[in-house]
Amino acid sequence: MTEGGLWWAAGLCAAVYGLALAGRPPSLPRTVVKTAATGALAVLAYLQSGGPGLALALALCAIGDAFLAGDPRRWLPFGLAAFLAGHLVYALLFWRERGPAGPLAWTVAPLVVLAALALLARLWGDLGRLKPAVVAYALAIVAMVTGSLLLPGLRWPAAVGALAFMTSDAVLSLDLFRGDRLLGSARLTAWTVWFLYFGGQALITYGMLR
Repeated sequence: MTEGGLWWAAGLCAAVYGLALAGRPPSLPRTVVKTAATGALAVLAYLQSGGPGLALALALCAIGDAFLAGDPRRWLPFGLAAFLAGHLVYALLFWRERGPAGPLAWTVAPLVVLAALALLARLWGDLGRLKPAVVAYALAIVAMVTGSLLLPGLRWPAAVGALAFMTSDAVLSLDLFRGDRLLGSARLTAWTVWFLYFGGQALITYGMLR
């Protein structure tokens, strides 16, 4: 499949999942479509010589998607582990591609850390035995986002994508652990989580392949 075909396949799967399947009970079609959206980006990164790091990070996130498409009470720890690994690979990739820290990085990075700490404080009493895993995950995503802020100017879409990814995770974690939903709407929350997440992955892919 061509580069354009893979972009279209990823976008189509993302649209079908977000508009028709997000928020529905677990099923095989739901899992396949969700995994295929990010999986197509991983194939694209591999074929377009984006480096093994980008393809590996996207593949790990696709595995995380497959786990989270199932029952969260059963598969959440496995999904967290896959995304944790994906964030660490992203962080290493961004660090390798970094440039000098500019004013934007010095301004936004502390805000990212403060936002992560505030979210952890809000979730802490509801995390139970997952506290160590969630703390490790928070550290990994902060490393990933702050690393993206050091990318050269041409790769700015990747930094925007990383911030969108983190925002999606924040909304999802508040829903999973506290039942907090945007405007009290399960559908709006599911749409926000998915489209911020997939949009973030697409922007990271586009930025790193430029």
